[in-house]
Amino acid sequence: MKKIFLLLFLFASVATFAQDAVKFNSKKHNFGKIKKGTPVSYSFSFVNSGSKPLVVEIATAECGCTTPEYPKQPIAKGKEGKIKVTYNAALSGVFKKNVTVKFANIDEPEILSIEGEVLLPKN
Repeated sequence: MKKIFLLLFLFASVATFAQDAVKFNSKKHNFGKIKKGTPVSYSFSFVNSGSKPLVVEIATAECGCTTPEYPKQPIAKGKEGKIKVTYNAALSGVFKKNVTVKFANIDEPEILSIEGEVLLPKN
């Protein structure tokens, strides 16, 4: 029984350590009110808090109106990286878009979100 408890504890510790390998300053950004047809961007900053270099495998947006850019080189231990997210503001109205970021050797992806309201230009 003690061996089973010890094994469960070790597995839980490893899973917790892996989840703490990347820390974002913020995972949400609100652009507020923006003009239609004027793209806006925001850079989400993160720190590699793990013991090994951190690799962003892929960052994907849920639609073509949102474009993520991510570092292609590994982020060293203790160093900062950025995921730049651009929204094209082609349609008027309220928007909320998610970007899914997958890191190598981390099971759960990170979800970043942007939101705001696109206003029609004044005539």
